[in-house]
Amino acid sequence: MTPPRRRYGAELEAALLTAAWDELIETGYARLTMESVAVRAHTSEPVLYRRWANKDELVLAAFERHRKDNPIAAPDTGALRTDLLTYLASVSQALAGFFAIATAASFSGFLAGSGLTPGEVRTKVMDPEALTRVRAIYQRAHDRGELDLTHIPDAVLDLPFDLIRHDLVMHREPPTPARIRTIVDDLFLPLATPSQPAKPSRRGRST
Repeated sequence: MTPPRRRYGAELEAALLTAAWDELIETGYARLTMESVAVRAHTSEPVLYRRWANKDELVLAAFERHRKDNPIAAPDTGALRTDLLTYLASVSQALAGFFAIATAASFSGFLAGSGLTPGEVRTKVMDPEALTRVRAIYQRAHDRGELDLTHIPDAVLDLPFDLIRHDLVMHREPPTPARIRTIVDDLFLPLATPSQPAKPSRRGRST
């Protein structure tokens, strides 16, 4: 039997973080241990401890790696409404697993063990480029004359994404297409484009 090939550097770290993420998905934060991750990664606990002081640091690193490996592209459909519907659906699907794990972890001692506030954890694991992509969607809409960014408060621009995060935290699963249409058609567009009638949301119908 051929012995397993030894891994080093970035290759080894990637394998460890993949094992940590898979362990999170399958067993949950409370049952994850450095030993269980080491077993899954076919290595030893000292290899993990040389990189992360405890499982909280390992979990944060696994969140960050998963986010970097699964970027969410900003659509350019030619219209603000369809850009938002498409992007919010993608964000919801991509973040559903993260929010389910993060919410469960917060109730299992993760925040206490990590010494971080919920806001600090969110900053560490959320995509720093997300805001840039969102602003690009809004800027294109502004350039097309769909929005006047000089007169829209940031709170209104943030509203669709704040509501998506709220739904993910509360329900731990992606909002339905009907819910996303409600957020865009009934809440955001009337506030952001008060001079233009919002498109009917067609509640209950799937996209």
